[in-house]
Amino acid sequence: MPELLKDVYNPESVREFALKMQAVYPPFQVAAFLSAVLDDTWEGLGLLARERRISTMLGTFLPDDYEAALNLIDLVVADYASLFFGTIFPDFVEVYGQGDADWDLSIAALKRYTVYSTSEFAVRPFIVNHEERMMAMMYEWSKDENEHVRRLASEGCRPALPWGKALVKYKKDPTPILPILEQLKADPSLYVRKSVANNLNDISKTHPDLVAKIARDWYGENEWTNWIVKHACRTLLKRGNREVLAIFGYDDGATIEVADFALSTDSVSMGDSLTFSFQLSAVDDTKVRLEYGIDFMKANGKRNRKVFQISESTLKKGSQKIFSKKHAFADLTTRKHYPGVHAVTLIVNGVARGTLDFELGE
Repeated sequence: MPELLKDVYNPESVREFALKMQAVYPPFQVAAFLSAVLDDTWEGLGLLARERRISTMLGTFLPDDYEAALNLIDLVVADYASLFFGTIFPDFVEVYGQGDADWDLSIAALKRYTVYSTSEFAVRPFIVNHEERMMAMMYEWSKDENEHVRRLASEGCRPALPWGKALVKYKKDPTPILPILEQLKADPSLYVRKSVANNLNDISKTHPDLVAKIARDWYGENEWTNWIVKHACRTLLKRGNREVLAIFGYDDGATIEVADFALSTDSVSMGDSLTFSFQLSAVDDTKVRLEYGIDFMKANGKRNRKVFQISESTLKKGSQKIFSKKHAFADLTTRKHYPGVHAVTLIVNGVARGTLDFELGE
């Protein structure tokens, strides 16, 4: 397994790919292709830049006739089923197939190739350049018998797809996306339902009231739709959105008493962990959603809160329960720690119930 995702594209995998292309197209010039792809800038290229280098050079060494090139790709694409390397095939369509004359060929190819890898990135320029036509096609895909194609209908139009071209228009107005999500809201495939939930979660960051309304309208229809709604509302739940919390039965926590909120220490070193504890008492039967926020010191000297979930449960009237939680301060690929005064806040049903400062040292 490569240490970095970009290393799925490496000299060995690129050479293996070139030999596969030569096997189905004898004129394919393996040595020249490898020289063009793996030049002296290769090591400095990131994941998407490597993908684009390969797909662009592939077009240089395949026939100029676009349909003929796709026919050759069709002969090898199955060898890359479920492999990230296979995203070069939809990317080839994005690079070479956006002309009006190639529309039918390109859309059919994106549908074929998503079954083996994913066309979620390549489809986005088609949405930007041919919005009504492409979104109508994606709505049709949302009714396809293949779960990969149905997922593409949702994943491809996410307003803020990670690594993908942002769909700025849909960040401002996500209305064109909604018929697709409505079609998929009870999809039997978890793979598809995750995409629907992630799409709605994207929308919730710019249109929280819209997603709250959708959640209220959808919740209770069936188990699959309920799962989508809960996963789609994860950002709104972390933000303490009272309307969304109420959908899932969480009140303002007034009947929950908090005591003995304390830290194990008032200072912790980089790489170590901090433990905090607290006690809850229930005045009445109540559902409890527990979270904590860490106000992390940033490189600019300001603090920024990240919220983490502890648990969701039900407390019976008169019951008491002691909780203990440990948080590690080891650097991650997604988070770097900086020394200074941090804070931990206990959050009960979306409401802050206490904040304690501590020092993070070198």
